[in-house]
Amino acid sequence: MAQDIIPIELGLPQGDVVTLWAPRWREDGEEWEAFLGDEDDLYAFPDAAHLAAFVRTSERHDLLDHPAWDAVPSLNVPELIPDEDHTYDLVGVPELVAEEPDVWHIAELAEIVGIVRSLADVCDLEEVHEILDSTEGFSLLDQGTLPFTGSVGVQVWNDLSETVSQKWDTVLDAIDGLVTQPEVDEKVLEQTAEELAAFHEESAEAEAGAEGEEDLEAISSDDDADETEDEDEGPVGFWAEVGIDPIKIITSGAEYYTLRCYLDDAPVFLGSEGEIDVFTSSGALARALADGKDLADTDLADVSTWDEVLAKATAGELEIEVDPENTYVLTGLDADIAEGPEALDPTQLELAVELIQDAADWAGDDSVETALASNESLGWLVSFVLRPDPTRLEPSAPFDAEQSAWRKLVETFENRLTVA
Repeated sequence: MAQDIIPIELGLPQGDVVTLWAPRWREDGEEWEAFLGDEDDLYAFPDAAHLAAFVRTSERHDLLDHPAWDAVPSLNVPELIPDEDHTYDLVGVPELVAEEPDVWHIAELAEIVGIVRSLADVCDLEEVHEILDSTEGFSLLDQGTLPFTGSVGVQVWNDLSETVSQKWDTVLDAIDGLVTQPEVDEKVLEQTAEELAAFHEESAEAEAGAEGEEDLEAISSDDDADETEDEDEGPVGFWAEVGIDPIKIITSGAEYYTLRCYLDDAPVFLGSEGEIDVFTSSGALARALADGKDLADTDLADVSTWDEVLAKATAGELEIEVDPENTYVLTGLDADIAEGPEALDPTQLELAVELIQDAADWAGDDSVETALASNESLGWLVSFVLRPDPTRLEPSAPFDAEQSAWRKLVETFENRLTVA
């Protein structure tokens, strides 16, 4: 498939530089990947203004034959500013491996190693490949924290850290040595520099305005609180009181009801060992809770208010009412993904991603996090829809790979459902 051309920032010994990256795409039966450059040179610039000036005028570089290139010269400067998901601090890797291998450090390190592998592939950096292949830890980063737990996992992380300590300078030198800043047209650069300055000025004004509105809202909220402090608060409802939510899941074949809560921000479902107990109606769920026998081993039993739920169900007083924000519709999303970003309903997609991610996190499964990473085609599409940014290129058709990846995530999720 033809992927987009993405602005990226690389943190290198010579400083932060911006360039363009074309993730893997398929054309004429072959798979390709490329960066902005020419032969052995990687073209990189100190800011988006220089990058814009180059792409608007240059007629010689390795991305000219990319299927999406024709759209790049017409982009404005803000659209060529790399977003946070495509900023890679290569110089900061030793600091990352010096920390404990938590989910955030590993995710950041996985993204950096991913772009380094891509640079090594495209630019034939054999010494970089040798270093990344010298210890298995580099190849396990996409799996999250699991490979780095236990005594064996600790040793894998220590080996990776030692390799970085001894050899990462070689990686930095190899990539730093590729970077060339080609000349740009001075008149065009003056124009693009003005565009960049105007963008930063507008952003600063917008941020200042937003802070002012927040201050006004805070004052207004205080006034409202003063006016109502003597009024009795309305009932929050039983489910809000116990901190557990009934949820409704709509799949292509049925509608299901179950329960979920969050303990220390971690999702917990009605079920155990990664399997979610679901019921075909709210009444069936209420009856199962009243009976209680088949739910004795549920992970929700660890919630301090669980006995209150069972007691209310046993008394016949439990009502299963699902809030719209806890209704998850999985149907039709695969067809919408095939059509592209404009066909997707952001609210439906966001809720579906939330549900599938929650279930995977609860089950200790990192596959969803991996599939939705920003360097994966599905993750890039989902991020584009859920976090719109005028500086980002729109994903381009066809979307067969994204549709297939999404269907796999939904299938894995549906296999977790145990119908009682």
